[in-house]
Amino acid sequence: MIKVAYLDVSDLNLSKAYKLLPKSRRDKMNKFKFDKDKRLSAGAYLLLDKLLKEEKITQPNFKIGIYGKAYISNHENIHFNLSHSGKMVLCAISDMEVGVDIEYIDPTIDLNIAKHYFYNREYENIMNAQNRPDEFFKYWVLKESYMKYTGLGMNLKLDSFEIIIEDEIKLKNDNKNLKFNLFDIENYKIGIASHYNVSELLEININELY
Repeated sequence: MIKVAYLDVSDLNLSKAYKLLPKSRRDKMNKFKFDKDKRLSAGAYLLLDKLLKEEKITQPNFKIGIYGKAYISNHENIHFNLSHSGKMVLCAISDMEVGVDIEYIDPTIDLNIAKHYFYNREYENIMNAQNRPDEFFKYWVLKESYMKYTGLGMNLKLDSFEIIIEDEIKLKNDNKNLKFNLFDIENYKIGIASHYNVSELLEININELY
């Protein structure tokens, strides 16, 4: 089982959202200076809450793993992952480990990031692409999703593994039979690392959360 949903938080009503958040999330949200960041924080929680409730999970006990990945301690068979960028929030829940990443496709991205931090062949493919920023963000969201899947996050070096984008996207020397999925939503790239082929994303309207 896997569900992956995204949400545009541009019109999220902070007053309405605030009332629906637990104290821990309200405290986190209050630390942000700008409303944009508050909307992302509130939207991420409410989107996750909606997906969990659809699986009859109403009182999740959230914990943080040693490398910073959150998990639900009282539902060990349910895994989740969150990501946000710009005005978009992304959430996945699954009965197996999952990692997701969403990024705004910035046409001015410094491609030296790939040169210095990506696997050599990945950088070569980016530089040979007709649309270099688009190709860069393909690799970026796929690599980030895998790093988040592992639970290691940035503790796993970007150049320590290679993503191969051909007819099928795969991790070189993969021994876990991972599935990678790539989506475009408006000016955003989405990468998913899991044990399922994801055929579609769920678009959630902000009014579904109140």
